[in-house]
Amino acid sequence: MRKIETVEALSALYEDAVPAAIVKVARRLTPLYREWIEGARFCILSTVGPEGVHGSPRGDDGPVVRVEDETTLMMPDWRGNNRLDCLKDIVEDGRVALLFLVPGSNTTVRVNGRAMLTDDEGLRQSFAHKSILPATVIVIEVAEVYTQCAKALLRSGLWARDDRDTVPTVGQILADMSDGEMGGAAYDRDYEKNAKPRMW
Repeated sequence: MRKIETVEALSALYEDAVPAAIVKVARRLTPLYREWIEGARFCILSTVGPEGVHGSPRGDDGPVVRVEDETTLMMPDWRGNNRLDCLKDIVEDGRVALLFLVPGSNTTVRVNGRAMLTDDEGLRQSFAHKSILPATVIVIEVAEVYTQCAKALLRSGLWARDDRDTVPTVGQILADMSDGEMGGAAYDRDYEKNAKPRMW
């Protein structure tokens, strides 16, 4: 198998980027990019750090991030499994990328930038959901924002399919990884019910 080792060798295999792929890139949140991001309840947060790279799904019952201004996004970190992979990366490196999705739309929006983490009490209070506060808030400085080509979602038929029965469940994976000590059918059956009180 031949390994491609230079950017020049890679570029020789492709044509030039189409003009629309370049002109759509903004260095700030334009009004339409802001509207799109404020309509997104879900995104993938990607980070890089000394231990490698991580990607984490993030979702909320409203906008997944708050648009503070045209160059700043704020994302509450609601308590989850406490692995803290992305949060550790942000503390140690700060480079982030976010991919926003809206159900039913084959468009995605990408944001690249740098992030910092804060436990500022006033800021955490501003995200309060009933009596629950996020543990921390991720503050993201936008370096660039752009739409992503819809072809991947169109090819996959992502929003028109339900393939969940073709893949193992988390309960099955946990049971396999723990020799049956964790997970199983009961985990899958009860997860959503048990998770809701922890979230809200």
